[in-house]
Parts: sequence; C-alpha cells; structure tokens
Amino acid sequence: MGLRARGLTDEAVETAFTEGRILRTHVLRPTWHFVTPADIRWMLALTGPRLNRSHLPYHAQLGLDEKVLKRSRVAIERALRDGKQLTRAELGAVLGRAGVKVQGLGLAIVMMNAELDGVVCSGARKGKQFTYALLEERAPHAKPLTRDEALGELARRYFTSHGPATLRDYVWWSGLVVGDARRGIEIAGSALQHQVVDQRTYWSAASSRSAPRTAASAYLLPNYDEYLVAYRDRDEVVGLSKRAAAGPRGSDVFGHSVIIDGRLAGTWTRTAVRESVTVDVVSYRRLTPLERRAVSVAAGRYGRFMNQAVVCVHGSSR
Repeated sequence: MGLRARGLTDEAVETAFTEGRILRTHVLRPTWHFVTPADIRWMLALTGPRLNRSHLPYHAQLGLDEKVLKRSRVAIERALRDGKQLTRAELGAVLGRAGVKVQGLGLAIVMMNAELDGVVCSGARKGKQFTYALLEERAPHAKPLTRDEALGELARRYFTSHGPATLRDYVWWSGLVVGDARRGIEIAGSALQHQVVDQRTYWSAASSRSAPRTAASAYLLPNYDEYLVAYRDRDEVVGLSKRAAAGPRGSDVFGHSVIIDGRLAGTWTRTAVRESVTVDVVSYRRLTPLERRAVSVAAGRYGRFMNQAVVCVHGSSR
C-alpha cells in the first residue's frame, strides 16, 4: 500500500486496519486480500460459492460436511457477537466446546468457509496476532450488486489497476472461470480498451496513458506483491534477468523483489534494529551508478514509510 499512495506510513495503514476501514479476508483465488467495507460483500458473493465448492475434497477428507460447517458458523457467530474479536486459536477452542474438534488445516478450512460465506472478516490485531470479527459488524451497510454488475465491476477494477493484462492473467488473479471473466470484460464495455501484441490481446482502462520514462526507476517490492503475483504471464518482467549470468530462482518471483525500469533485477532483505533498518540488496547483474542511486532512493522511501532511518547495502550474485 505504501508503494501505491503518496505519503502513506505503516502506522497509518495499521490504524486503518484496526478501525476496520481496511478489511482482510480470503477472496478471489482465494488468497488473503485487503478490501474495503464497501466492496467486501459483492466480491464474496461473486467468488465465494465457487471457492467453497472447490474445497469439497478437503471437506470430505477432514470430515467437514455441511452439518458440521453450519454448527461451526453458528458457534463462531455467537462467540463474536457485540464487537468481540478473537484469534484463530481462540475460535478453535470455541469450536471444540461446541463439539467441532478441528486444528491445523481443519481449523483453517473452517475459518475460510466462514469468511467465504460472509460470516467473518478481520478484526484488530491482538499483539502480533490477527483476529476475526463479524462481517455484519465491520461492514453493515455494504451495497449489494447483481451478478452481472459484479462481473463488470471486477473486470473494470482489474484492468484499470493492472492493465495492460490478458484474459489469462485476469482468470488467474480473479479465480473466475474463463466464461465469467470474458463476460465481465464485455459488460465493462467502453471502460476498457485492448491492443494485440505478438498475437496476445492486452486489456487496459480506456483512459490509461503510458507513464513518462525516467533515467532509472527502482522499487523494493514486498513478497507476493501484485506487480508479479497478479499475472499469469510474467515474461516481460522476469525475462530480461533470465539472460543475466545469475538469474532469478522461481521463488524470487514471490519473494522480496527489486524492480528496475519495470523488470526483476534482484532481491532484498531487511534487518530492523530499534529505530533503524538495514536494506540488503542482491542484484542479478552489476548495476550502473544511476541504477544504484535509484535503488537507494527506493530504500529511502521504505524508511519513510516505516519511520526509520535506512542503511542500504548493495551486493551482487555475480
């Protein structure tokens, strides 16, 4: 979030999360996403039923039939009424007392089912642990959308924020079947535009313009950042570094990535000590002086986000 908003700090994000202005839940593929109270219900209504069906093999394996899941949802609702917020472990104890003995994967599946059914979402943290709260108490006035409205809105949101991207990318990101994804693009209509490059059709917002090029731009991305994870085809971002003497491993795509001029150029780690943080950068090739400066500027932005002094250490895997 700090990479995508001017002047935002880690403390401001944490405050918004605590107050429920940002909610965390399983949605889309599914994976953890941050969504707003205004969007969470229509997104869950669109993707939740199919995702719950995809979990049926796990339900059978773990003995979680609909009767057990319903009893679990009732017990969870009772435990979280009147603003109570509990950790997963605490809700596991609640379920145990209700006769649902689950832990580990079983508990995770039960809680995901409750999220996808619109029963729970994130509460405030308890120390460093996340909690759950009732969705009806965190997002009581969310506007519903029809299925077609939701398909069109999700397609418009994705290609506006992630375009240019392909239908294949959108199917991967959203978790929708191809037919629904294509239908969403049709409904979005004139809000989107497309172009064909190397026999691939790329969609983006009709109002989008190419950003002006600078001498060198660099970003320090967190793990699982949308810049890489939100696409099925990542050749344009990863391809150039594969030709370097030491290219990325598969896990680097989902790790803490260094992006220079739009392409994956290395990885980074952080070591925090009290009021300062050391950023260690490992690049796949020898960086130019301009690129090294751009990476140091990116490290400075991270320091301002965290409200910490930063020391940037450059290394190379060559």
